[in-house]
Amino acid sequence: MTFVKSALVAGAALAALTAGTLAASAASAATTVVCNSYNECWKVHQKYTDYPSDQRVVYRNDAWWMSHQKDSHWRFLADPASDHGWYDKDGDWHPFAP
Repeated sequence: MTFVKSALVAGAALAALTAGTLAASAASAATTVVCNSYNECWKVHQKYTDYPSDQRVVYRNDAWWMSHQKDSHWRFLADPASDHGWYDKDGDWHPFAP
């Protein structure tokens, strides 16, 4: 009987450790979604402040991204290799000036 209790306690501890590790890794992998005034959206790793004012960007989260994937009025663009820039109304990528 003691062996069974030990196994259950060890299993519960392992499950808690695994859940904590998964939660921490999910939080660190979170991205921000940026949408411009043309309803085009892409993911970035941080909120940049140097978007052109005429782009009127709006920041959204991953949950918004997932829940709007099938909406026809949003255009989801490829995540750029370097996310330090923006997409224009034609879907062309413009990196920020260095």
